[in-house]
Amino acid sequence: MPSPLPPPVDLGDLLEPFARRGVDLGLERLAGALAEGGHPERRFAAAQVAGTNGKGSICTFLHAILRAAGVHVGTYRSPHLVSWCERIQVDDAWITPTTLRDGLARWQPLARQHRLTPFELITAAAFEHFARERVDLAVLEVGLGGRLDATSVHPHRPVIGFGAIGLDHREHLGDTLAAIAAEKAAVMGPGCRAFSAAQEPEARRVLEAEARRCGASLQWLDPLPAVADGGPRLGLAGELQRHNGAVAVAMARALTAPDGPLASTPLDAETIRAGLEAARWPGRLERHRWRGRELLIDGAHNPPAAATLRRELDQLDGGEPGGVDGGRPRRWLLGIQRHKEGALMLELLLRPGDRATVVAVPEHASWTLEELAATCPGKADQLEPAASLAAGLDSLLPGGPLPVVAGSLFLLGAVLPLFDAPEADEVPGAGQPGGVPGSHGP
Repeated sequence: MPSPLPPPVDLGDLLEPFARRGVDLGLERLAGALAEGGHPERRFAAAQVAGTNGKGSICTFLHAILRAAGVHVGTYRSPHLVSWCERIQVDDAWITPTTLRDGLARWQPLARQHRLTPFELITAAAFEHFARERVDLAVLEVGLGGRLDATSVHPHRPVIGFGAIGLDHREHLGDTLAAIAAEKAAVMGPGCRAFSAAQEPEARRVLEAEARRCGASLQWLDPLPAVADGGPRLGLAGELQRHNGAVAVAMARALTAPDGPLASTPLDAETIRAGLEAARWPGRLERHRWRGRELLIDGAHNPPAAATLRRELDQLDGGEPGGVDGGRPRRWLLGIQRHKEGALMLELLLRPGDRATVVAVPEHASWTLEELAATCPGKADQLEPAASLAAGLDSLLPGGPLPVVAGSLFLLGAVLPLFDAPEADEVPGAGQPGGVPGSHGP
């Protein structure tokens, strides 16, 4: 896997700010630009991953498994934490800032002509990079939804994976779980093989109906067994990763099957285990230090992810509240974007007695302490302000259970550069040392 994170790169002169253009879903603009640009997307096969939560983890596991098998593989992810280069990976290397800037510059005339959104523009650059690198296959993480997401312009996606589907981005995808699931289910096509771990019943029904309608096969998966039961060790922490890992394993087997795009690639159980253990992706139940104090960061940014994070913490504490930590209160640093369901996230995350310092997510409209207190009055006395990110991190220094930074991936991107440098023998996010002890086996 590549080094922990690539250096930041300024693309302000090449990418219109996301906040200015906003989300503008559709396939026609990018399809037109790619046609005039020589159809780079037709020069490699792809596997696609959709869902609300867990998409990036599934992509990371799948990439690591394919690398262990010797596949020349590219992966396209979003969003990034500290650098745009995180979005485009080939084998064990991030795209370099110079290569990314050159690619975006080449697409500028077509981007202006077809009025590409920033996401569409960087997707075009990613497709061209994968084509130039002659990857055997690209793993594509859906950015938003699925039916009209830019990654769905790729014409050959015979294997599809689904992460957990939940209520998020309602302003773009619909107000109900069924509506959101329908947008994501639409990435399936005739003859494709699709895989999903457990879903809410409403989402499951939608996925099954769409698979029948379009002639796709859909397989439901059990999570990978625990290490104690003979299951593999995972390079990403958390029980939910056993669900994500199962999707990645099934996708890898389908891709390397006799009728798959990687049919000539041998894939055995040991290769799969090696890939799962080698997987690394920052910001998911990952440990760091601030002024010597160990803390946990997690990208939970919507209610389903918040509920999952709370379950992981309860397990860390020895079960439900009142476990091995004796119900001691936990300290939080929370930054939540304004368009998210901040009050519900607060209800899901905070136990009685917990304290949460509320900060703004840098460069993003965010929930203020006053707004959270007004919409969630039952938690108002557990909230406190901070004048800066550093001050917010200082609020986590007092003793007690492992403190947590959460609420937005963009918040994590802002605090990661502030943390203490890791010790020589520490690799944040690497299996047990960077994860939650006990959450995925010894």
